[in-house]
Amino acid sequence: MTLRKHLRRVGGVVVTTLASLLVFLELVLPDQITRLPPGNPVVNALVRVPIEGLVALAVLLVLPPKPRRIVATVFGALLGVLTMIKLIDIGFFLVLAREFDPVNDGILFKDGYNYLQDSYGGWGAFGVAAVATLLTVAIITFTTLAVRRLTRILTVKHTDSTRHTVFALSSAWLVLTVVGVQIVGGVPVASQAAAQLATDTVLKVPQDIQARKQFTREAAVDAYKNTPGNQLLTGLQGKDVILSFVESYGRGSLEDPAYNSAVLAGLKTDEGKLASKGFAAKTGFLHSPTFGGGSWYAHSTLLTGLWIPDQNRYESVVSSNRLSLTRVFKRAGYRTVAVEPGVTYKWQPEESFYGYDQLWDSHTLNYHGPSYSWSTMPDQFVMQRFEENEYGKPNRGPLLGEITLTSSHTPWNPVPKTIPWDQLGDGSVFNTQEGEDKTNDLGAKKAYAQSIAYSVDTLISFIQKYGKDNLVMVFLGDHEPAANVSGLNSSHDVPITIVAKDPKVLDKISSWNWTDGLIPAPNAPVWQMNQFRDKFLQAYGPDGAPQ
Repeated sequence: MTLRKHLRRVGGVVVTTLASLLVFLELVLPDQITRLPPGNPVVNALVRVPIEGLVALAVLLVLPPKPRRIVATVFGALLGVLTMIKLIDIGFFLVLAREFDPVNDGILFKDGYNYLQDSYGGWGAFGVAAVATLLTVAIITFTTLAVRRLTRILTVKHTDSTRHTVFALSSAWLVLTVVGVQIVGGVPVASQAAAQLATDTVLKVPQDIQARKQFTREAAVDAYKNTPGNQLLTGLQGKDVILSFVESYGRGSLEDPAYNSAVLAGLKTDEGKLASKGFAAKTGFLHSPTFGGGSWYAHSTLLTGLWIPDQNRYESVVSSNRLSLTRVFKRAGYRTVAVEPGVTYKWQPEESFYGYDQLWDSHTLNYHGPSYSWSTMPDQFVMQRFEENEYGKPNRGPLLGEITLTSSHTPWNPVPKTIPWDQLGDGSVFNTQEGEDKTNDLGAKKAYAQSIAYSVDTLISFIQKYGKDNLVMVFLGDHEPAANVSGLNSSHDVPITIVAKDPKVLDKISSWNWTDGLIPAPNAPVWQMNQFRDKFLQAYGPDGAPQ
C-alpha cells in the first residue's frame, strides 16, 4: 500500500468517525443546558440510543439508490435545522428561561440585533450576525454531508451488518423505553430528543393559531369596558399619578444575598427621603409573564388586565379595543402621557392602542449626552424632562405619566451617576462620566444591583425634589434580569410599590396586606400581574364598582 493510499484511507476513517459523532450528538443533544447529562456531557451522551437515527436508517435501507440519496439529503438538512433550533432553545432558556417559539419570537432577533448595535456599534452587531449566519449555514451543510456519507457507507458497503444492527438496537430501545433504564444522572438511555423537538415545533403553528382565537374571545370580556368616566378612579380625584416601570427590577434584587446589599441599602435610604417629605409607601409582589426580557409583555399585561406571555397575544391585544389602564385614566378626565426613552422608532400600533395624549420618546426628549449601553439616556434625565415638559407646568389638569426607566437594562454597564437636578441641562453633562467595565458574572451582578438602586433612587429623589402633596406614584419591575444574574431557577416575581402623601390613598389598599415601606416582606402577597388592573380600579373606584 502506497503512502498516498494509506493517508487517504486514514483520512476516510477520520472523516467517517467525525461524521458519525456529529450526527449522533445532534440527535441526542437536549434543548436546555440543564438537561445535559452531568459530568462530561459528550462522554455521557455516548450511552444513549437515539430512535430517530434507527428509524432513518431503516427507511434508507429499503429505498433504491437514487431516492435514497435524495431522502438522505433531506434527512441531513432537517437534522441540521433541528440542531440550530436546539441551540437557539438553549440560548432562550439561559436568558429568558423558556423555549424558542418559531411562530412568535421572530421579532426578538430584530430586537437582539438592535441591542447589539446599541451596545457594540454597527460593525460589532454586523460581525455577530455574520458569525451566527455562517454557523447556521455550516451546521446545516456539514450535517447534510455527514448524513449522506454515513448513508453511503452503511446502506451500500455494509448493508447486512447495518440491518442486523438496526434491528438489535431498535429492540433494545423498546426494552429500555418500557423499563425506563437510566444510566447517568436520571437521563434515560432511550433517546427521542430530536423527534420530540420536531413534533413540538410543527405543532406550534396550529396551537398558536388556536391560542390567538381563544385570546381574542378572552380579551372581549371586560367588566370595565363600558363604565362611565365619572365612575372610574374616584378615589384618586384631584391626584396626579405616575406609573413607572423599572427595567429588570426583580424579586432577586431584594432577596438574593449575592447582590441584594446595594439595593436594600438604597431602599432604606430612600424610605428616609420619603419620610422627610411626608410620603409613605406600601409594597407587594406581582408575578410577571416574562423573564430576562420581553418587557412589553409585562407592560401590556399590567395595563390591560390580560395575561400576555408571548408575541402572539401581544399583537392580538394591541390591535384590539381592550380598555387599557391608560385609557381608563383618559376616560376619567386625565391628560395621559408616555415617557419612553427606549423607543427609537415609530411606535405603532402601541401609541394608538394605549391612547396617550403625548408620547415623549428618545427623539423628542432632546437628550444631548451619551447613551449608556442599551439605555439611550439616564433615568434622572428622563424624570427631569417629565418635570419640565409635563408635571411642572402650571394651571394644568390631572395628569397620568406612564414612564419606563431603562438605566437598569442589561448589560448594566456603565451605571449613570446621580448629579444635582439643577445641573442636568440638556444631558451633555453626562459626557464627563465614565463607567467601569463589567465582564464576568460577579461584575454583572454588582452592576445590576447598582443600576436598580440608581433607578429606584431616581424616582424617590424626584418625589423629594418635585413631588406635590397630591402626587401618587406606582412603580414596579417588569421582570427578573437574565439568568446569568438571577439564576436559572429564579422566580418571575417583581416588586410593586404605591407611594402617596395623602394617607387616604394607602388606606384604600389596606386590605391588600402589602408591606409598609419600600421593602416587601418575604411573605407579602404575590398576584398574577394581570390581576392588578382590576384590583386597582376596584380599590380606587366608588363602592359597588365591578368585581
